[in-house]
Amino acid sequence: MTTTPDDNQTTTRRTVLAGAGAVGAAAVLAACASGGGTGTAAAPSQNAGGDGATPSAASGGSGGGSGTVLGPTSGVPVGGGTIYAAQKVVVTQPTAGTFKCFTAVCTHMGCTVGSVSGGTINCPCHGSQYHITDGTVAGGPAPRALAPEQITVNGGEITLT
Repeated sequence: MTTTPDDNQTTTRRTVLAGAGAVGAAAVLAACASGGGTGTAAAPSQNAGGDGATPSAASGGSGGGSGTVLGPTSGVPVGGGTIYAAQKVVVTQPTAGTFKCFTAVCTHMGCTVGSVSGGTINCPCHGSQYHITDGTVAGGPAPRALAPEQITVNGGEITLT
């Protein structure tokens, strides 16, 4: 078997192109896996919803003593939501006085959701969208709903339980 200089150049070009494609793909995957899209912690977004808990009577958990205080109910707009990036949750208020909570980790590639608007929770990485009322997939490549998280609402304060 003999090779010519052209054969070596073709192989080299193919190797370089394949390597460049692999590096690009790895960068995209790394960004998704590391939560490349970040949400706005404790900043209200427009239009949201979720699944977790409703007002104070639906707290049911450990009585509000143990848990992480997320913030005031006034920080979650009616028909909107707030992403708490540090706790990796999103709290929504689909209708007045009804609060829902979901993981803020997209089920597609693990990015943190970045906004709540137009009735959906939105992932900036690949465009997945989830319904604010129950966390089910509204669009995009996400394979399943956002997992519900438990919260309590008591005295105008939302606590992750």
